[in-house]
Amino acid sequence: MDAKIWSDMFYLGLPVLEKILRPVIIYAVLIVGLRLAGKRELAQLNTFDLVVLLTLSNTVQNAIIGDDNTVTGGVIGAATLLLVNYLVVRFLYGHKRLDEMVEGHSDALIENGQVRLDRLEKEIITPAELESAAHKQGFASLEEVERAILEPGGTISFIRKEPPPEAARHDELIARLDQIARELAALRAAQAH
Repeated sequence: MDAKIWSDMFYLGLPVLEKILRPVIIYAVLIVGLRLAGKRELAQLNTFDLVVLLTLSNTVQNAIIGDDNTVTGGVIGAATLLLVNYLVVRFLYGHKRLDEMVEGHSDALIENGQVRLDRLEKEIITPAELESAAHKQGFASLEEVERAILEPGGTISFIRKEPPPEAARHDELIARLDQIARELAALRAAQAH
């Protein structure tokens, strides 16, 4: 094989320290930027948000690797990002207050069966997007939801409404009537023989 191929693949055009500092800086900028953009960006609720996240990764690529397209440079950049993320997550695990500042806190979008339009507006989520997220979790409509929480990571957790006592009593009576009807049918069948 040609020595130029090996040189192009593994020879770093930039100092190793610069290869390490670039991903660390971009990591910090992205953490702050995504925090300021809100939980919606993490939830990927619509096509526009997905496009932003995909192009964002391509946009910062050159800032992370610079003019270097070597395998060595890619490995250093990727390893640095993974290491920094591991260290940040481990650090935040032991510092709950700081973790909440970085991650944010959960937000109730539906409380007591009522859609909180002010919270939807703050998080830039339309009622249609909220209903679509509910459908993905098995709810026919938002009327079945007692509570919906937008988690710090961008996922939405839905809690189903419990049936009112009257509905539960009605269902129990219907079940008992069905049981009596089955028992009567069995008795009639036994008498017929």
